[in-house]
Amino acid sequence: MPDILERYAAWRRRRDGDPFRLRLPALGSVLFTGSPDGARELFRAPIELLEPPLPNPIEPMVGAASLILARDGRHRRERALLAPGLHRSRISAYGNAIRAAARAELDGEGAGNPWRPGARVDARAAARALTLRVILAAVFGIEEPARRAEYTEATTEFLESFGTVLFMFVPLRRSMFGLTGWERFEAARDRLDELIDAEVARRRAAGGGGEDLLALLLGTRYEDGGALTADDLREQLRTLLVAGHETTATALVWALYRLHREPAVLRRLRDELASAGADPDPEVLVKLPYLDAVCQETLRLHPPVPIVLRRLTGDFTFRGVPLAAGDTMGISVQLLHTDPGVWARPREFRPERFLERRYGPFEFAPFGGGHRRCVGAALADYELRIVLATVLSSVRLRLSPRFARGAPPVSVPHTIAVGPRTAITFDVQP
Repeated sequence: MPDILERYAAWRRRRDGDPFRLRLPALGSVLFTGSPDGARELFRAPIELLEPPLPNPIEPMVGAASLILARDGRHRRERALLAPGLHRSRISAYGNAIRAAARAELDGEGAGNPWRPGARVDARAAARALTLRVILAAVFGIEEPARRAEYTEATTEFLESFGTVLFMFVPLRRSMFGLTGWERFEAARDRLDELIDAEVARRRAAGGGGEDLLALLLGTRYEDGGALTADDLREQLRTLLVAGHETTATALVWALYRLHREPAVLRRLRDELASAGADPDPEVLVKLPYLDAVCQETLRLHPPVPIVLRRLTGDFTFRGVPLAAGDTMGISVQLLHTDPGVWARPREFRPERFLERRYGPFEFAPFGGGHRRCVGAALADYELRIVLATVLSSVRLRLSPRFARGAPPVSVPHTIAVGPRTAITFDVQP
């Protein structure tokens, strides 16, 4: 939920209590909660009564077959196919590749310039390039520079062509002699789809094989022995590309921003990283307690997807309010993560809170919850910890003067995630 909407939601909750209603573009009236009790009710609601709301702002990007938007039994079947490849036991194999990708980007071997003393770094652009490199390796096994550059260019064009205007205003999604933003987006999507289709065809011709997610999807079958159709496979792969790097990139930017506004927190984290040794195994890094706390606190204050929405297919009572089929209910994750009944000094960046106690899934839900919790949550967590540790161990940064003080930048939708409206920049120190 962008900052303006979050402030409005907070005001409506103070005025009306919890739950409260908001009207969202294209979705109409939504009954929202921002409390742990409300989150428990929504996440534990009967599966057969819940579906993603349509029309959905991200449907043009991920496709109707995407796991994010799949409904009914189809969601269960598709999740069963994807979940094994994104399980914690499997993604640990990506640890060294994630760290190598981070180091390569810092050295200027990717889309950006080297992070050398005196350079000014656009954190969002750099984080996007870095996390895209990781997801290309994890999904397609792509390491060759030429193929990676082709995918990077196509994916970046695809993401940037679907701006805030197309995201928020469905009536603007129309064609007019090749002159509209919608047509530019469709052309970018077609180009990316052509690359995905060619990759799938190449892999099929080679007989499959490999350790990446594409290999897993090509070799996996439904219970009846059937495989994903070509169209469904394309949309699942496109979803993994889009969601698999945009959300992590946004979290990385906010983590670097918050750390460099809190010198004591940054010093403590650097000390912990130094205690792990000169070149620790990624599995050692992801188990460091303060690094984990910093990442969780970042996701608490800046959840990349700040609202959870469910549309009902039948009658349901939510927070004491009777709802009927077609009604939509939701959670404001930002309100949930700053509930004063759960979080002491909720607006402060204080990672120590995650060392002092464990928070339940109805108090802390950066990846949603229930049967639709983000299937890539483990990969996102794993990647964020390794990349953040690699950056902090490799370079010294200082926030550019305009960001070093004052209120945090306003958050706005960036395709599938919400992130800072302005490009947060850092100066690389000697």
